[in-house]
Amino acid sequence: MAEELRRTGLYDLHVARGARMVPFAGWEMPVQYPMGVMGEHLHTRGHAGLFDVSHMGQVLVVPKDGNLQTAALALESLIPADVLGLAEGRQRYGLFTNEDGGILDDLMFANRGDHYLLVVNAACADQDIAHLQGLDGVEIVPVTDRGLLALQGPEAAGVLSALIPGAAGMRFMDSAIMDWDGAEMWLSRSGYTGEDGFEISVPAARLAEFAQALLAQPGVEPIGLGARDSLRLEAGMPLYGHDMDAGVTPAEAALGWSIQKVRRPGGARAGGFPGAGRVLAELADGVAATRRGLRPEGRAPIREGVAIFAEAEGGEPIGTVSSGGFGPSVEGPIAMARIPSGIADGATLHAELRGKRLPVTVAPLPFITPSYKR
Repeated sequence: MAEELRRTGLYDLHVARGARMVPFAGWEMPVQYPMGVMGEHLHTRGHAGLFDVSHMGQVLVVPKDGNLQTAALALESLIPADVLGLAEGRQRYGLFTNEDGGILDDLMFANRGDHYLLVVNAACADQDIAHLQGLDGVEIVPVTDRGLLALQGPEAAGVLSALIPGAAGMRFMDSAIMDWDGAEMWLSRSGYTGEDGFEISVPAARLAEFAQALLAQPGVEPIGLGARDSLRLEAGMPLYGHDMDAGVTPAEAALGWSIQKVRRPGGARAGGFPGAGRVLAELADGVAATRRGLRPEGRAPIREGVAIFAEAEGGEPIGTVSSGGFGPSVEGPIAMARIPSGIADGATLHAELRGKRLPVTVAPLPFITPSYKR
């Protein structure tokens, strides 16, 4: 018997707006609206797109002794990032690693003064919460009474500040609690598109009302998972379960930048997280293969699973596409794959598509220039 899919608090809104609903990470989610993936993608790049990301997990990590340092050091035993040094009102990207150095999930964590707020991937949420439950000195509180929205695009700040005036003053990766019509809103200036924007945690009872208020603003359209994927691919952002997983290390995923100096050899709190030996050795010495960008020739996209070869004929595959598709903003196909680290940007490789090998150029990531509010 198939598992019953969960629905977010915006399910009825999606259906009313003509969304095509699909199963995703145990949830019934909108993949596209009548505008279509291409139109939704370009609308987000040009104006403002509203994404329902209520399927993501939200978790509070609260120190039992009231000392935030207790929670910071507990989290640092699982996350190879500088949690302790994160200022109040700021957010950071991090990873959960396993004992082999592989990535269990990627997440965002915010310092909220007396506790941390974590946002984790939907498919990993239950596993992540169980992982966190093993920590000493902290209470793990899954947030079950809120939804999560992402408002992304160059007009996002103007749209949100019309409803929540204080939002305009936030910088990229700021985290804040603000009021909207008596409702406590948890805001971060961040997102998954390469555009300026916000993620907004809303009380479940007010979620549909707030989403409608945003959609009533000029320039805002609802955006589905299809455009969310093409937007993040253009922005060179990895997707858990595709570009990284429990068998891929931070260096192999090109995510070494998420591990600050204080957690590396010579740093004040070096190591101390699962798989630290391998993770830190790879950051110092390099890895055989790492995540890179690819630009196929022509118009045909190369998708996940396509084999990459060094030569036009013969030989064994040197990599496999982990994410790929058409980039509406760059007007051509784009992809990411883990390929040998020594291959230079601009080199020509070959993707095997339906028995034919097509030339692809190794390209730097991201494929677009991000426009975050610094």
